Amino acid sequence: MDNRKPESRIWVFAEQRSGQPVDVVFELLAKTRLLAAAPGWKVGALLIGHNVTGTAALLDNRGADEILVADDPALEDYRGGNYLAVVERAVRKHKPDVVLFGATSMGVDLAARLAARLRTGLSGHCVDLELSDRGELTAVIPWPGGDFLGRIVCPRRRPQMATVSPGIFDVPRNVFPKAKILTVDGTLDSDRGFYRIVEKTPEERKPGDLENARVVVVGGYGIGARENWPLVKELASLLGGVAGATRPPVDEGWVTADLMVGQSGRTVHPRLYIGVGVSGHLHHLVGVKGTELKVAVNQDPRAAIFDHCDLGLVGDYREIVPALIAALKKPRAAGDL
Repeated sequence: MDNRKPESRIWVFAEQRSGQPVDVVFELLAKTRLLAAAPGWKVGALLIGHNVTGTAALLDNRGADEILVADDPALEDYRGGNYLAVVERAVRKHKPDVVLFGATSMGVDLAARLAARLRTGLSGHCVDLELSDRGELTAVIPWPGGDFLGRIVCPRRRPQMATVSPGIFDVPRNVFPKAKILTVDGTLDSDRGFYRIVEKTPEERKPGDLENARVVVVGGYGIGARENWPLVKELASLLGGVAGATRPPVDEGWVTADLMVGQSGRTVHPRLYIGVGVSGHLHHLVGVKGTELKVAVNQDPRAAIFDHCDLGLVGDYREIVPALIAALKKPRAAGDL
């Protein structure tokens, strides 16, 4: 493959909500800066919206060499058809070798549309990315049905595309060089949104949200039933933390989807993680990899979670968790730790 060094680019779709870039954009820009260093590629941030001059300023010095801005009134709100038309036109014109999206609701929708339109491959919900000196992107994902990581490449089609789960990559504190602002065509010959926005309700971020919690107690399928869930919540509350869940409790309807921690849920970075009845598959563990101290409670001594924790308690959680709760509720004498 011809590695077109002077012209090769790796793009990040700079998703924004009400003019504010979402966190995963900064994570991706920092990662792509590292990936692009060895082959000498340019890093681009593709920003789409209306009146986004201030948004572009927020992206400056965050890792991009170029910020490509498409600004049009029809792009103020995300509508898949309109955004797709603009992104596809920009990709066909500038021919980036790699295009990355955050694995958000918007990113997943737009990335899938674009990959289908361009007839190229798309790796979803990646937990790491690698770029060879030949310009071949390797997408790392937890392999379905197994406890190991898989690596996916797209050797024959361009651009190479991937969505990356939020919270996976760190954002360095150092300031990168100033980016060049480029204008890309954001006009539409017709409204391709196929629907219109009639009302917008901002998502409320509650104090103690999972992503910001210092303590997270996660319940897994081993909890057994909805009526047992209060034990998880009470333990989390007494520790000043937040309760989360793996996918099975969400699928069973015991808890809501916003509490799911893992590859297709939320990524957390607490000081203390306690997994109760959690089997320990990688699809969940990638969402807690930034934890300082991991504790597991499981009655199966062969559970995979014990290979990934700092402290393991083997036994019935219905005995262990109530004992922990009782100990936390016990009045402490002066001088007790």
